[in-house]
Formats: sequence, C-alpha cells, structure tokens
Amino acid sequence: MGSQGGFYQSKEFLDLVKSIGEARSKAEEDRIVLNEIETLKRRISEPDIPKRKMKEYIIRLVYIEMLGHDASFGYIHAVKMTHDDSLLVKRTGYLAVTLFLNEDHDLIILIVNTIQKDLKSDNYLVVCAALNAVCKLINEETIPAVLPQVMELLAHPKEAVRKKAIMALHRFYQKSPSSVSHLVSNFRKRLCDNDPGVMGATLCPLFELIARDVNSYKDLVINFVSILKQVAERRLSKAYDCHQMPAPFIQIKLLKILALLGSGDKQASENMYTVVGDIFRKCDSSSNIGNAVLYECICCVSSIYPNPKLLESAADVISRFLKSDSHNLKYMGIDALGRLIKISPEIAEQHQLAVIDCLEDPDDTLKRKTFELLYKMTKSTNVEVIVDRMIDYMISISDNHYKTEIASRCVELAEQFAPSNQWFIQTMNRVFEHAGDLVNIKVAHSLMRLIAEGFGEDDDNADSKLRSSAVESYLRILGEPKLPSVFLQVICWVLGEYGTADGMFSASDITGKLCDVAEAYSNDETVKAYATTALMKIYAFEIAAHRKVDMLPECQSLMEELLASHSTDLQQRAYELQAVIGLDAHAVECIMPSDASCEDIEVDRDLSFLNDYIQEAIEKGAQPYIPESERSGMLNISNFRNQDHHEASSHGLRFEAYELPKPAVQSRIPQALIASTEIVPVPEPMYPRESYQTTMPSIPSDAGSAELKLRLEGVQKKWGRPTYTPATSTSNSTSQKTVNGTSQGDGASTVSSMRETYDSRKPQVEVSHEKQKLAASLFGGSSKTEKRPATGHKAAKASSHMVEKSHVPKSSMEVASDKAASAQQPPDLLDLGEPTATSTALQLDPFKQLEGLLDTTEVASAVNGAPAASISPDIMALYVDTAAGIHNKNDADLLSGLSNPSVTNMPGTTAMPQVTQSSSKRPNPKDSLEKDALVRQMGVNPSSQNPNLFKDLLG
Repeated sequence: MGSQGGFYQSKEFLDLVKSIGEARSKAEEDRIVLNEIETLKRRISEPDIPKRKMKEYIIRLVYIEMLGHDASFGYIHAVKMTHDDSLLVKRTGYLAVTLFLNEDHDLIILIVNTIQKDLKSDNYLVVCAALNAVCKLINEETIPAVLPQVMELLAHPKEAVRKKAIMALHRFYQKSPSSVSHLVSNFRKRLCDNDPGVMGATLCPLFELIARDVNSYKDLVINFVSILKQVAERRLSKAYDCHQMPAPFIQIKLLKILALLGSGDKQASENMYTVVGDIFRKCDSSSNIGNAVLYECICCVSSIYPNPKLLESAADVISRFLKSDSHNLKYMGIDALGRLIKISPEIAEQHQLAVIDCLEDPDDTLKRKTFELLYKMTKSTNVEVIVDRMIDYMISISDNHYKTEIASRCVELAEQFAPSNQWFIQTMNRVFEHAGDLVNIKVAHSLMRLIAEGFGEDDDNADSKLRSSAVESYLRILGEPKLPSVFLQVICWVLGEYGTADGMFSASDITGKLCDVAEAYSNDETVKAYATTALMKIYAFEIAAHRKVDMLPECQSLMEELLASHSTDLQQRAYELQAVIGLDAHAVECIMPSDASCEDIEVDRDLSFLNDYIQEAIEKGAQPYIPESERSGMLNISNFRNQDHHEASSHGLRFEAYELPKPAVQSRIPQALIASTEIVPVPEPMYPRESYQTTMPSIPSDAGSAELKLRLEGVQKKWGRPTYTPATSTSNSTSQKTVNGTSQGDGASTVSSMRETYDSRKPQVEVSHEKQKLAASLFGGSSKTEKRPATGHKAAKASSHMVEKSHVPKSSMEVASDKAASAQQPPDLLDLGEPTATSTALQLDPFKQLEGLLDTTEVASAVNGAPAASISPDIMALYVDTAAGIHNKNDADLLSGLSNPSVTNMPGTTAMPQVTQSSSKRPNPKDSLEKDALVRQMGVNPSSQNPNLFKDLLG
C-alpha cells in the first residue's frame, strides 16, 4: 500500500505522516512541518495542477493546520475547489473550508453563491455537502440569502436532506432567533415525519424552544408520549438500536422534554406515568446505554409531579446503581439520590450504608458527589457529623478551588443549623485555620460580631464564658506555625477586646502574644495594624482600671519600629498608642470604654452643634453659603473674560507698570499666604520627630515665618475653580449590619431501621459498630428541613442617645404573625444575609446619610471601642484654606476641639486625637480628646441655621 500510495494518496504524503509520527521532539516535528509548508507553497502555485494532486495538497494543508501551523496561503485554493464540477473534489473543498474558515472570515462572501447553486442541485450528495457548509459558515447577515432554499429542502424526497435542513434551521435559530421566528411551526410539522431520523433531529430544536417557553408546547405532551411509547415497544427499525436498546438517544431526548413539560403540572404528568413506568420495567440494565436511559427516567420522575409508584421504581434502580462495583454507576446513583431526596427525604435512609461506603471510597470524584448529597440532606440533627466530615475532607485535599467551595458550604451549614454558639465558634476556627484566606472576609466579621453580641440574652455570665473560651482557644491556636491572615485578624481583635476581661490572663501575657504575632507576620501590614490596635485597647483598659501599665521591651521595640514605618496607617496607630498611654484614667475611659463594640452609634446628620458658630460668623461678615452649581456657574461667567485676557497676555511682553500690592487682611491666615507674587525664602525649622502626622495637618497660627510659601495674590488661576480650594478627606467606613433569623424548633427524631437487603447478591457481612453509629448520626432524625433556634441581639449598653436603629429582615415563619410594621425583631447572630431595606426615615443607615451629606468625602463616626472604621474631618485645616472672613482668634479656637482623629479601617479601632505640635505651641491631647467626646455626645438639632456652609467646606 505504501508503494502505490494507500487510500489514493501519494507515497510522499504517507512518508510525511510517518515521519511526523516518529518525531522525537517538538523541534523536530516543527522542522518537518516547516519544510512541508515550503514545499506546498511552491507546488500549489504551479499552473495546470491536476485535480487529484490539488486534492492531495489541500488534505496536506488540513493536516498542517491540525498540527497548529498556519496554512492560510492555501485557503483560496480550497474555496476554488468548492466551484468544481467533480463531486469528489467539491466535497473535499467544502470539507476544507469548513475546517479552515469561520463565519466572519473575509472569504465567506466568495462561497455564498456557490452554496446557493449547490442547494438547488439534483445530486442529493452535493446538497448535503452544501447544507453542512451552511451550518458552519453562514452568519447572521447571510442567513436571508440561503433561508428560502433551506425551507424548500424540508420537503425533499431524501430523508438525509430533510434531516440536514432541520439541522440548518436549528443553527439559524441559535444564531438569530428573530430571523426564523416565523418558521418555528415547521419544527412541529417535521415531528410527524415518516423517517425516525428526521423526527429525532427535530427533537433538538424543540427541546430548546420548550426550555424557553414551556406553556406554548403543552399541547404536544400527548404526541411526545405516543412517540416514546412506540420507541419503547420497538416499533422502529433495528437500524436505530444500540446494544439491543431501541433508539436510546431518542428516548433520552424525549424524557428530557417530558421532564420540562411535566414540571409542576399534575395533568400533564399523569399522561406520562404509564410510559415512564414501562421504561423502568422493560429497560435492560446490563449495558451502559440502558443505565443511561434509566438514569434519565429518574431525572424525569424527580422533575414531574410526584407519583409514589414511580418513586419506588426509581429507588429500586438507585439501589442497583449503588450496589454496583462500577464507580460510574455509583456516581450516577448518588447523583440520582440527591435529586429524589428533594421530593422524598426518607429515600436516603434506605441507602444509608451505601452512602457511607461511597463517603469512604478512595475515588475522589465519587467522594465529592457524596458530600454534595450530604449537603442537600443536612438538618439540625446531623449537622455536626456532616460538617466535621466535610472539614476533614477539606484538610485532606490540595485543590484550592474545591477547598473554597467546601469551606463556603461548611460556613453556610454552620450558620443555618448550628446547635449552639460555642459549636459555631469552634467550627469557624477550624475552617479559618485550614482553609486559610480562601474564606470570605464577611465570615470573619460575622464571627467577631457573634463573640461581641454573645447569646443575645440578658445572661452576662453565659456571654462571659463564651468570650473566655474564645480567648483561651485563640491563645492556644497562636502556637501554630502558620495561620491565615483573616484568622489572625479575628484573633487579634478578640484578644484586644476581651483578652483581660475575665482576669484569667494578665495584660503582660496578652501583649506579649500580640507582639509575637506582629513580629512573626511582619510582612502583613493588616495583621500588624490589628495587633497594634489590640495593644492600645489592652493598655487603655488597664489605665481605666487604675492599674499600673508596664510596657514590655518587645512591645517598646515594636512601637519604635512602627513610628518609623513607611505605612502611614501603622505609624498613626503607633502615635495613637503613645497618646493613650500618656493620658489619665478618666480621659481614657471616655474615649475608649470597655466592651463598647455593641454600643449604638449616634449620628448628628445636620451638624447642629455648629449652628451657633455659623450664625456668629455670618454676623461678623462671613459670606453666606452659595450652592455649588450656582457658585461655579457665576464664577465661570464672571471670570471668563479675565481668564482669556490673562492667557493671551501671558505669551507676550508686558509694558505696563506692575500693580501696587493690596493691603493685607487681618486674620489668622499666616503671613506666608498673604498677597504677593514673589517667592520668599524662609529657613525651615527642625520639627521634633513626635510631631509627624499621618493625616492632613492644620496650619498653625504662627507658622508663617517658618516655611517657604508661594504668594499668589492677584494672579489669576488658569486651572480649577477660581477663589475656591476644595479640601478632601478620605476614609473607609464600616457599617455594622444585623439581620434577623428564624425561630423554629428542632423536632425529636428517631433512627430508621437499616434495610437488610442492602446487598442481596453479596455474602452477608456484619456491619461494624462504627459504621452503624455513623449511619445513625447522618440519617437519623426527622426528615423535615429544620433550622437552628434563633438568638437575639445583645442589649445595647448605651442606647439613651440612639437616633437610628437598623431594621432587620424576618423569616418566612414570622411574617404571618407580624402585625406591626415597626416592630423590632431580634436578629440571628449567625445569619450573614443582607438586611432588608425599609422606607421609614428613622431606619435609614446613618453612615449612608452622613455620606450623602458630605458628598464625595466619606466621614464615619463610630462609637469608642466599636469594631468599625472611625474618622471625622479636620475642619480647622479646611476652614483656614477657604474661609476669608474670620477676624477673631477666639472664633477659630472654637474649632480647635474638632481636631482630626486618626483614620482607621480595621474593626475595633477607636478614634484617637491627632497630636499636633508646632514650633511655638503644642495643644493638650487630653483637652482635645475631651472636646471631641463632648461634641459627639451632643444632641440632634435639625433646625440648622446654615449647615450648608460646612457642607461646602467639607465637600
């Protein structure tokens, strides 16, 4: 065959295939292919090439493209072959272009006319070749060019042509449904075609149509049932049999269609019961294709309206699948069981030992499918066993994608069915410890909130025990060599809030552990920030309790390192810690009270505490507030001509005299900022290291003679808004959200007896006691879906100044009994769902209201000690830059108490004052802190006389 060129090919082509097959490296293969490409380029451009040779060259080009090399130089020759009169050459050309080109290729336009001509050919083989090209190459724009010819072919005498015409219409519908929407009725007509092949091809487009609109095809249920019955009774030709199964692929497609049509429709489902039951009885389970039909029957039974006899038949088939030695059949059995337990949960109890065998099977795919089944059948009576098994399996795998999925399922089940808060915390600790940073950060926040809120009852002893056990477990976990960043954040926050609360551990022990964490994870700035804030809380609690504070040497070295850190956040936290240590007990207790993370947050959205100051400033000549839109439009119009004049004159020589300098305005604005156009060099003072600030500092009153400033009075601004300097202050705010859970009791349940017919074909083996115990844990109890008892919010400890409370969503069991829309329901501590928005004004999120008030500047005010971000704007610095009407120093001193507190973005961070030092005067940190606390405790006064002035300053 090699000497004569087997399969009508030359010996040269066969040698090419042989040499590529014997290549020992990719480089050698590429060298052979590149030589072949050069040879084909030379030969394919020769004139008068015989058709037989050209056909072989095109096939060799197809082979080159299959190996991943470019053969685009021969595409045009393949297109030319589609025009040939020879059937063999034409079909070779069509095969090549369908492999070479895509529907958007530029050469497609050259074969549209050829396809139109071939669709009208008398030779049905040519028509079939053209229809194959239509399915692959015709795009949305060229559909109208060939659609009439394809429609005519639906009545072609050859069944192969009709079948391919149906396939072409199906392809048109997938590409552009609107272009063939008026032809959908033809699919219904072809369903009654005399040829089973055409009818089978029609089932594919009908399945897509029914999936989109089930109600429009309800009238076809009788037709589909009739067809399925005829197929099951072997009325079709044996040519459609596969492994002695009558047309199995047509049966599978019909069962899929019936599952869609019978879903939730009792009347339609009743027409299907008989034929599905016949398939269960007659189907041969000795072959793979027979088992595939049985599996599809189970899927159909699980979708249509339930029938007890069909469910029993499906359970028997599942039993055979699970008893099989084939892992594929066991996989199908577990998947089918997962579908049926949604309808009849007690079916799983009949196969409990088989499920446990699959759970312990070494096949990883089967084990994963079994865990999916356990996830679906979890309830409050077996959640502990299932979650423990899932965590153990999560530890044993290395696939991060599936480990993330298992971790999320463990968290979901623990939140929904947790029997107690202690078990929930222990479970979350294991998930965090072994899943690492794959766990969602929201889970960490939920765990911190649960520990802070406790059981939601007025039992302080139970809450204290919960926190003590958490602290003890976290101190033990810190001995592990490597812990995830998210888990370390939770540990640092809990140790800072409750490490010394019960007196079991001293402050030196906790601070030593925190310093070790910061040193061991020095590359993680987030963990170091949490650890620093936790140190600050512990020292603050010690000072407030009038206990002596002795900073450990390692803590002192950590602070020195953070004071010189390149991270402004870490540096700021270190300065805050220094400031807290230097305060007295009363001041520390005011700014950082113990266990205040659940306090209500008071928000004065109107800034009413500034009303008196605004009125006084207006009386002394300050300009009233002008809305931003009016101000910007007025300034743009008034300064348009001056700005054009300045731009035109700045490019040429000026011969007029300079203007006389304007008199200086008496105010607190430093002299370095007052009118002039010259640069005045001033020696820069040496500031002490402690005065370094991580936020925007306010300008001291006597700093004019100590800095180098550019005086720009009288010079027209070329960019930006004239006479208006916006000052921005950015922050991250974290709002606490609480959600409501359900209150549903867990009913007592009994363990169902194990079936003795678990494996009748195998010799009876005594089941081990451990396996029986595991089966009782997994499958025992009520089959109803149960949820864990709800726990309420811990009572707020300072609610006298509360202005707004957030509403929480209610479960479906409580909606019917809820009579008052304003009733506050206790939240579920373990529910991570989003809170339901309400329309009442007092129930809006105070953080969102403050964000809206301050425009793009996000400023959040948090309660001392709360695990949320805390920030307030540096009003003094902004006002010095923009206000022009302050004549009295005492007026500005009123704002000295509103110094900028430290910006934090970690839970548990307490707002601390900014320690500002100048060359002449250093404000007292204690006074600033007390003023700041006083301002945040003032009441709400919505009748602001001119709050928009400060909206402008802060905007």
